[in-house]
Amino acid sequence: MIINILKKNCALKLLTIIIIVFSSCQKENKPKTKIERTQEYLKKDFTQYVNPFIGTSNFGTTNPGPIAVRGMASVSPFNVSGNQNLPLEKDNRWLSTPYIHENTFLTGFSHVNLSGVGCPELGVITAMPTTGDIQTDYLTYGSTYSNEISEVGYYSNILDKYNIIVETTATTRVGVSMYSFPKGTANILLNLGLGLTNEQGGRIKVVSPTEIEGTRSVGSFCYYKPEEAYPVYFVAKFSVPADEFGVWEKPNTYQGVEAEWMKEYNGKTRIKKGFTKEVTGDSIGGYMRYHFDTPTKVEMKIGISYVSIKNARENLEKETLKKGFKQIRKETRTEWNQYLSKIEVEGGKKEDKIKFYTALYHTGIHPNTLNDINGEYPKMRTRETLNTEGTRYTVFSLWDTYRNLHQLMSLVYPKQQSDMVKSMLQIYDETGWLPKWELNATETTTMVGDPAGIIIADTYFKGIKDFDIEKAYEAMLKSADQLIDNPLRPGIKDYIEKGYLTTKTIHSGSVSTTQEYNITDFAISKLAQELGKEKDYQRFLDRSVSYRKLFDEEFNLLRPKNNDGSWLSPYNPETGANFVKNLGFIEGNAWQYTFMVSHDVEGLKDLMGGEKLFEQQLQKVFDNKQYDMANEPDIAYPFLFNYVKGKEWKTQKTVNDLLETYYKNTPDGLPGNDDTGTMSAWAIFSMMGIYPITPAKPIYTFCAPKFEKITIHLNKEYYKNETLVITSNTTNKEKFIESIKINNENLDSFFISHEQLINSKKLSFYLK
Repeated sequence: MIINILKKNCALKLLTIIIIVFSSCQKENKPKTKIERTQEYLKKDFTQYVNPFIGTSNFGTTNPGPIAVRGMASVSPFNVSGNQNLPLEKDNRWLSTPYIHENTFLTGFSHVNLSGVGCPELGVITAMPTTGDIQTDYLTYGSTYSNEISEVGYYSNILDKYNIIVETTATTRVGVSMYSFPKGTANILLNLGLGLTNEQGGRIKVVSPTEIEGTRSVGSFCYYKPEEAYPVYFVAKFSVPADEFGVWEKPNTYQGVEAEWMKEYNGKTRIKKGFTKEVTGDSIGGYMRYHFDTPTKVEMKIGISYVSIKNARENLEKETLKKGFKQIRKETRTEWNQYLSKIEVEGGKKEDKIKFYTALYHTGIHPNTLNDINGEYPKMRTRETLNTEGTRYTVFSLWDTYRNLHQLMSLVYPKQQSDMVKSMLQIYDETGWLPKWELNATETTTMVGDPAGIIIADTYFKGIKDFDIEKAYEAMLKSADQLIDNPLRPGIKDYIEKGYLTTKTIHSGSVSTTQEYNITDFAISKLAQELGKEKDYQRFLDRSVSYRKLFDEEFNLLRPKNNDGSWLSPYNPETGANFVKNLGFIEGNAWQYTFMVSHDVEGLKDLMGGEKLFEQQLQKVFDNKQYDMANEPDIAYPFLFNYVKGKEWKTQKTVNDLLETYYKNTPDGLPGNDDTGTMSAWAIFSMMGIYPITPAKPIYTFCAPKFEKITIHLNKEYYKNETLVITSNTTNKEKFIESIKINNENLDSFFISHEQLINSKKLSFYLK
């Protein structure tokens, strides 16, 4: 009987265990709610895969300093001054970055900076902590540094000369630094004379032992338009009141009789201790000085504004009031994590994840915020104060970004892209023209073409329509048709009458500029069709293929024409590589531009004599080392093999080889200037297996993904699905696409429309 009871108890316990396990399994198998899924992926730390040192060498022109998502302020180590940094020294060559990884001599930390650009600008409001006597010459007070750490929203090093630990972070409009001083005399210098900008001049004033305010003049991007110089306003606050403070100025050296009267201080730096009046000039600065009995930390916050000192102070107070360094650092990292989390990648190599998320990080820097926290921003040209309800963006490097970056924004960050288009339309309201290369409410007119309309049309075709499309269309027509005083389309009269620009029309880039106008005209034609403007549709469609008049059968390439219609002669289609100036092409040659007609690939095939000759000529670009990964004109070339049946594998191989060769988890891990995120956007699309091949045409073409699973978290405000999932059965680079499925149905094409893609839940690649 006892045995039977024991058996029953054991059976009961076993049954209980089975029920518990079964219930647990049932619970585990229960589908997660949307909130649970969102919480789950937001808990992941995507910032761990970002290496901000990527692109800080090989002229990538990124910097490792902290910045918030699309921040106005940033804090970059400044190490491009002084003979110690030769040959990569800012006054000895064309240099467009405040930081280069291989340099060793640091002269401060600049608080307004550009990332990935090709022209020197900004890099000003430079702070430097020191010890000992006050030194005002950055070549004297500069120091080597060690123990560099760069993470998302954080940078740190040790200044060897002073044994000072420097830590920096940032909010949208405020740069924040923490200086750990040793015992003894310590100084914090604000040098307004040092910078990347070609402009000079500033104002500085010590307000109190804990505050300095001032302005710094910047402008002349690419050494253009010195008449459009403009001020940057700042307020610096210090957590510890200074024991002493002051300003310095170094006047010009006078000659003649005046020099005799000024013997004691002619051309010499004047340090004005305790001075609280405003000082103006070129070589000026201010300082806070301390006498510490024990090692002490001092926190410095510098608020930035392009409107006023008052706004700079308000930006500082509202973004950082009652917040310490640690909290700000944490919040900025969290903000970046949310930005990066919109795309989840799984599987594949860790190195590829680092390359991917660092690229995504770089796309979140520019375009960046122009307006202050109260909505105020400077009007284009006049710089009178205006107000915006949403974010007013700036740094529109459109010749670069129209090709892929804005397509990425539309897919993954449509709200930001919408605000970017609205910013472009605000610029049109203020100036009468859409932007070309806008920077901090100035139009630099850098590069060629009329690119804003391409982006606007592309955005509209992606289903982002919460902006005034009729105003946008009006603006696009203006730049496309106005014959006189047209800043966006120089040479437009020849373009309309002849169909192309000649060697006489402009001094450089007649062919490539014609091509750029063609692409914009294609965008206008497609938008006209969408808006039911049939006459405009046909007119601009015809204009969009006028490059054909510049196709020379002798070379099977594009070739410049003279004003009388004759070919430019003698002619070498390779001239123009490596940025050599030539009559036909801007930053490139005939090989690097001929295929830049993705809106008319079939037309180019016919010109070249058919599909086979098209493919052979395209292959020569790569075989003859004419492909330039570091520049935009040929950036889509690898994907053009997808237009040739049976040669799609070449796209996959070429893209993979380029990713392996030019994108690395090292400081030289970009092919060249990141061009405000354009090179990074190329890598992101390529690693996801999709690429927006034709600007202003909502289609993607395919290559092999670098990850087993990619989840794009879509914005429900613009797209009906929560996610788009891209999968691949392998990431082996030796394998090629055998088939592609969309929602488990075979896709018989290497192209897919944006609408089909975002309305599908799953895109599956099968490689063999």
